[in-house]
Amino acid sequence: MTTTTTALPRSFAGLAWANLAAQSAEQLSLAAVPIVAVLALGAGPGQIGFLGVAQTLPFLLLSIPIGLLADRSSRKRLLVLSEVVRAITLLALLAATALGALSVPLLAVLGFLGAVGTVGFTVTAPALVPSLVPREALAQANGRLELARSAAFAGGPALAGALVAWAGGASAFVLAAMLSVAAVVLLWRIAEPQRAQPAARHPLADLKEGAGFVWRNTMLRPMLLTGVAWNIAWFVLQAAYVSYAVRALGLSASAIGFTLACYGGGMVVGALLAPRLVAAMPFGRAIQFGPAVSVVAMSTMVATLAVPHGALAGLAFFFFGAGPIIWTITSTTLRQTLTPGAMLGRVSAIFLTVNAGSRPVGAAIGGVVGASLGEAACLWLALLGFIIQAAIIFASRLRELRTLPMAAA
Repeated sequence: MTTTTTALPRSFAGLAWANLAAQSAEQLSLAAVPIVAVLALGAGPGQIGFLGVAQTLPFLLLSIPIGLLADRSSRKRLLVLSEVVRAITLLALLAATALGALSVPLLAVLGFLGAVGTVGFTVTAPALVPSLVPREALAQANGRLELARSAAFAGGPALAGALVAWAGGASAFVLAAMLSVAAVVLLWRIAEPQRAQPAARHPLADLKEGAGFVWRNTMLRPMLLTGVAWNIAWFVLQAAYVSYAVRALGLSASAIGFTLACYGGGMVVGALLAPRLVAAMPFGRAIQFGPAVSVVAMSTMVATLAVPHGALAGLAFFFFGAGPIIWTITSTTLRQTLTPGAMLGRVSAIFLTVNAGSRPVGAAIGGVVGASLGEAACLWLALLGFIIQAAIIFASRLRELRTLPMAAA
């Protein structure tokens, strides 16, 4: 497959910079909240888990409604509103910190509301991209967005920890709020092309149409199923990794943090290499690349059972970051190409909801297997899951795809 670098329109540049600011604000706050909860409020594991549930629940509850809304309203306005919600929650966090009014329940409420903004941004941004850039530049545009997300994912937690240690939780919330407000300004300046409004219908009819479209499409369906298998396997691994790293690998807390940080480093490297990798192979093979690397990554983690060394675990997480980011870029590009413009919001929401719903399933499976059979069994089970997700995508029609298909109407 051959690709050329296309100058991306100014309107997309605004979205790209807003995405960088918004992703950075999100990662700063996600990392700072549990640190502040532990250091300032003495929160324990149960309370931290409660905060985690509050921050992830909106992905299950609201992705579909927001996706339906994105197909029936201005996507630019929905992005602005989503980021305004996040900015308000960050300002509220800052005010509560300054007034000494922080509590775990308040952190949970504000975390939930902030995640509502995150869901709105995550669902709506991919639906807006195809109206801002030409078809041949979709992969390049998605790569730009994913590079920003990767950089925020890699640097946000470390920066948040440093800020909290140096100047307290308020400093992290100040920076996050400033970034979020900057994202609002940048989003407001985007020139969104006009599009025809669909006829008024019951929301359930819209949802049924979107779900049916995904399930009947011979390329979207295996992509959805691959995402389900990947997320289940990933959270089986997550459920066991920390205790496994302590007990079997003998890693300290800082060493465990370093191995996990390798994931963010891999994401950055993968996002930087994505344009060359996509250009060097048929598009279908580029989509298969991420699932294949995930199998390699998990095999590397399983190898620590025989060679219990933290470096191998770090290498595994690096592969987990580098490979799947290629999958995210290529699969998003194909999904945007195959989906009619009027359906982009709900299709994006369906993928997000199904992926989010798979995560607690994987965590529960990992918890049960780990408690009954030990962490090693979780590693082998996760490897089986990653093999299944690769098998799904390799057996699909995507293997025949040499270039992007023609864009849907």
